[in-house]
Amino acid sequence: MQINSPSSHAEPVHPEPGSLAPVVPRRAPRALRIASAAVLMVVLLSLVPVASAAEGDVVFRDFAAREGSGIEYQRTPSPILGNQERLERQPALNFGHIVMAPEKPRGSPGVALLDYDGDGDDDVYVTNGPGSANSLFRNLRVESGKLGFRDVAVDAGVAATSQDSTGACFGDTDNDGDVDLLVLGRMEPNRFFENQGDGTFSERTGASRLGGGELGHTSCSMGDVDNDGLLDVVVANSFDWATRPAIFTMAYGASHPNQLFQNRGGNRFEERAAEAGLHVIDSVEPAIEEGGATLTWAIALVDFDQDGDVDVVHADDQGAMSPQEANRAHLQVFVNDGKGNFQVRTSRVGTDAYGAWMGLAFADFNCDGHLDVFATNIGDYAFKPIGIPTEKGEWSSRWFLGGPERGFADPGVGGLEATPFGWSPMAIDYDNDADTDVIYLGSLATAVFTITGDNPGTVLANQGCSATFRYDADAMTTAHSRRVVEGAAAADLDLDGFPDVVSVSSHDIPAEIEQKPYGLDHGSPFDRRAVYTEYMTPAEGGNFVPMGREFPNGGLVVDVSGGNENRWAAVRLQGSAGLTPGGRVNRSGIGAVMSFTPDGLATVRKPLVGGAGYASQNSLETIFGMGQVGSGTLEVLWPGGVRNRLYGVRAGERLTVPEIPCSFAGDWSGAGEYRGCVVAALNDLVEAKVLDEAGKKRFLQSALGAFRKVQAKADPGGGGGSGVAEGVAGLRRRMLADG
Repeated sequence: MQINSPSSHAEPVHPEPGSLAPVVPRRAPRALRIASAAVLMVVLLSLVPVASAAEGDVVFRDFAAREGSGIEYQRTPSPILGNQERLERQPALNFGHIVMAPEKPRGSPGVALLDYDGDGDDDVYVTNGPGSANSLFRNLRVESGKLGFRDVAVDAGVAATSQDSTGACFGDTDNDGDVDLLVLGRMEPNRFFENQGDGTFSERTGASRLGGGELGHTSCSMGDVDNDGLLDVVVANSFDWATRPAIFTMAYGASHPNQLFQNRGGNRFEERAAEAGLHVIDSVEPAIEEGGATLTWAIALVDFDQDGDVDVVHADDQGAMSPQEANRAHLQVFVNDGKGNFQVRTSRVGTDAYGAWMGLAFADFNCDGHLDVFATNIGDYAFKPIGIPTEKGEWSSRWFLGGPERGFADPGVGGLEATPFGWSPMAIDYDNDADTDVIYLGSLATAVFTITGDNPGTVLANQGCSATFRYDADAMTTAHSRRVVEGAAAADLDLDGFPDVVSVSSHDIPAEIEQKPYGLDHGSPFDRRAVYTEYMTPAEGGNFVPMGREFPNGGLVVDVSGGNENRWAAVRLQGSAGLTPGGRVNRSGIGAVMSFTPDGLATVRKPLVGGAGYASQNSLETIFGMGQVGSGTLEVLWPGGVRNRLYGVRAGERLTVPEIPCSFAGDWSGAGEYRGCVVAALNDLVEAKVLDEAGKKRFLQSALGAFRKVQAKADPGGGGGSGVAEGVAGLRRRMLADG
């Protein structure tokens, strides 16, 4: 087990009732130990935990703009920019010209935050256009003691210089202990890079069969769809961005179907999306069954129903067609049968709300035990300049709250009233106050003749685990409203326990170009910040006149947060497939659902997702905010259904939690059988150098404590009652059994 020292804020850990941690010195007489334990339990049960947390007070500043940061990145446009430039040399453009203009003429760069060299800090991979190398900025935080970067993409073998790269995702696809990388291409094959474990990658696109053909590859996500211990891949496809019939005139025929690449071992994959049921779309026109496809921007493999297998959710775009013309865009949900076969459940679970859905993020925002989803949308402002009437809230970026029986509820946006456009959302506890917040960025550069600037960098602070969000207008200092942001992802780059945000833009809006206010009064905190930029002006006869404006190529922003005084714990998961008999989970731990309970506070749930936000992937390390609490309990639901629990997670810890393929909630003949399973697995993990002896002891104590707690609940007469007397009696029996 890899554990860093706790922060200076860490407090002594009180053992969870049911654990084996001693509560009095081991040399004390047995009677004294029992009496002391009884007194201790009475005192503990009489206390009401009090934990105040500082909300907000976190400020993000662009580290990449600092001299000596090591970040040098400029976006190279896609070749289809030439199509746009030729059109704009016309004296006037009509609707037909607009349809034939390119979508995303400068391309769509993505971000992946991965620890490619296994040194304990996350590195930054960002994609680029053809003729320029993609960048892999190696993080020097662990090596040098301070944050800094060096671009090693060429030396590492992941430059993909000739590719018009879009999104990226990563995970340990061959279970050899390092993360492999998939880089998507615009109307060209994807590229797969196998990590060699020495700081370099080997391209194995052909052998892997992950190329995927010449499609509009946009976003990807990794997860184990059939629970065989190997990561599979889904790819969201949109259309050929060279022209825009898919946006304006063709509901389905111009879009490209999504793909599922199933891992057959040895980093060889087989595409089987249609066979697996992912092309049977719910709640849209019958034309989808005639060979067409929806227009998908983001996709995720996530265990949203927490049954031990990953499901599929993808975000589809209505485009410029009205729902009356073709109701084609929902948050499509496919439920896994545990073997990699899917049934569409969109209308049944309640995500059949039309929209221009762009990106996805998952967490339990209201701490009720169910996973929720935040989905970005075109927002409440973008349609105003082009004269399309809309109702407030109709196109909001918003959250859907999970509930019983695998259903979602759409509560609207509450007191925010209206929200802006976005591409890539992140569900993170940015202020570490022990609930999950949302940050999302993005700009739309092809809304007929405008560039949206309504998203200044949206930081939504959860109000006490309620899924009631407050816009924190002071958190972002970067002028994101002048950046056409595409990909964005989060990681704790400087290892201070607070998440940082990396975003990449396709192009930017220079200061000398005027941004106009939308002039809408929604009663929203975004009203006075929502602006847009014109690059064409309306003319008579429904025509548009190009303004001849020039926009600089985009860049990379590394928004590093300055933390408050709240505490945190950082967790990386490690599956044990191939490390111990019975180990079923991929080494990256992707697909697991983590539940973290700071002592006395509500339980927060977060899934480990191998890509969900648009064209990007967050770090595989999860930061759990703890407010002012000193310790907490972590529970992991692994793919396949095994549950492990770790008591006494201390504030300031960075730890790796391995899969122990022995569920404390499983069907065991008795404690001896369960203990034997755990001990054997832990011994294997020690031999594999995943754990040391101290870690083995710690995980054994927690495993047995969790098992006993479950048994006590199943047999209240055995000491699991709710009263103090029952609790003391149960503790006495456990201590006597331990000698």
